[in-house]
Amino acid sequence: MTSVANLQPEPAPILACTISRDVQNFELLIDDMEQELGESWGDLSFDDALLFLEQPDSATLQFVAVAVNAEDEADLTRVAEVIRTAKAKGIRVVLIADQVSPVALHQLLRLGADDFVPYPLPEGALHEAVTRVVKKPAEPEPAAARVAPPPEMEPEHHHPPRFKAKGDREGVLMPIHGLSGGSGATTFAANLAWELANVDKAKSPRVCLIDLDLQCGSVATYLDLPRREAVFEVLQDLQHADSDSFLQAMLTFNDKLHVFTAPADMLPLDLVGPEEIGRLLDMAQANFDFVIIDMPKTIVAWTETVLSRAQVYFAMMELDLRSAQNVLRLMRALKAENLPFEKLRYVLNRAPKFTDLSAKSRVKRLAESLDISIELQLPDGGAQVTQSNDHGLPLSETAAKNPLRREISKLAKSLFEMEKTTAAKAGA
Repeated sequence: MTSVANLQPEPAPILACTISRDVQNFELLIDDMEQELGESWGDLSFDDALLFLEQPDSATLQFVAVAVNAEDEADLTRVAEVIRTAKAKGIRVVLIADQVSPVALHQLLRLGADDFVPYPLPEGALHEAVTRVVKKPAEPEPAAARVAPPPEMEPEHHHPPRFKAKGDREGVLMPIHGLSGGSGATTFAANLAWELANVDKAKSPRVCLIDLDLQCGSVATYLDLPRREAVFEVLQDLQHADSDSFLQAMLTFNDKLHVFTAPADMLPLDLVGPEEIGRLLDMAQANFDFVIIDMPKTIVAWTETVLSRAQVYFAMMELDLRSAQNVLRLMRALKAENLPFEKLRYVLNRAPKFTDLSAKSRVKRLAESLDISIELQLPDGGAQVTQSNDHGLPLSETAAKNPLRREISKLAKSLFEMEKTTAAKAGA
C-alpha cells in the first residue's frame, strides 16, 4: 500500500533569497524575483540570513539579492556580515541599492558583492545581473580565504615601491595643514602629490605622500589603499627603522605615487616625538624628489620639526570666521616659540569666482585684517570632489576638467619647474 507521504511531491529547492530589513520596501524586487524564479526563492531578514546561511539547506542557493536603502546606512555591520558569510559559502551576491550614499555603496562592493543593481530596478536589470553571476562557477572559497588576509598580502596594484633605497635624493618637503575641519587639506595633499607624480611624462619626479594624521588620516580612503600593520611597526620603532623597512611599509598608487598611509587604528599623536619624526623625514627626503605630508590639525611636539625642515608649509583655510580665528591662534603660537612662521603659505580653499566681486573684496579684507598674504586661491570643485574621494581616485582620473583639478595641476607644474631651476643653479 502506498503511503500518503510517498504521494507528496518533493518541495522545489530554494535557489535564491532576498535579504533585507523589510522586503516590502522593495516591491519591484519581489515581482522580478517571482518572474525570474517562480516559487524557488525565499525572503530573509539580515539576522535570519546569518542563521540560514550556516544551515545545510543553504547549499542549494545560487545567489542572494541583498537589498539596502538609506535607512540601512546607520548599521552596515549586519549587511557586511551577511555578504561575508555568503561569499565564504561560495554563494553569489547581487547588491540592490536604493538611494545609498557612494561611500556605503563602495564599502559594500569592496566586501565582495558580485554585481550591483540600482533600485527602482530598470527593466530586465535583475535578469541580466543574475545571468552574469550564475554563469560564474560558484565554488566555495578555500578556508584560508575566509580569514582576512594579513596586511602584507596586498593586491598586485597595491605593492611597495619597487626601487631600492639608495639615499640619492634631496626631496622637497611640503607639509599641508588644515586650519579647520573640512578645509580640504587631505584632498589638496592627495591631488597635489598625484599631479606632481605625473607632471612630466618623460621623467616624472619620484613623489611620496605621508599621512601623519595618526588618528583620523584619510589619505588611504581617498586613494582606496589598505592600511597596513607595517606602518604601525615602523612608527613605533623609528629610531631603529631604516629606509628599506620604510619603503616596505609604503604602498604604490597606480604605479606612480608612493604612499605611507595612516595606521589602521587610532594612535596617540605623541606615539612619535620630534627625533622620530626627524628620522622619518630623513628617510623620505633621501629617497624621493618631493615629499608631501598631510598634517594633523592639532599642533603637537613634532610640528616644529616638520615646519623647520619644510621648504614650504601650506596652511589651508576657508573664507569664514573659524579659519580666521585659527590663523591668529597659529601665528601667536609660532611667534611665541620663535618658529619660522614665514614659511607658511596660506591657501584659500573654495575661493569665490572671479566674477564675484563682493566675495573678492571679503578675501582682501580678511588678508589685511590677519596681516597675511593669501598666495593661492583654489576654486570650489563642487560635488565632483566628494565623488572622486568616495571612489578613491584623484580628480584627474574622474573629472580632469574640474576647476580645482586644473588649479592644482598648475601649481604642481610650477613647483616642478621651480625645483628644476633650483637644482640646475645648485649644480652649476
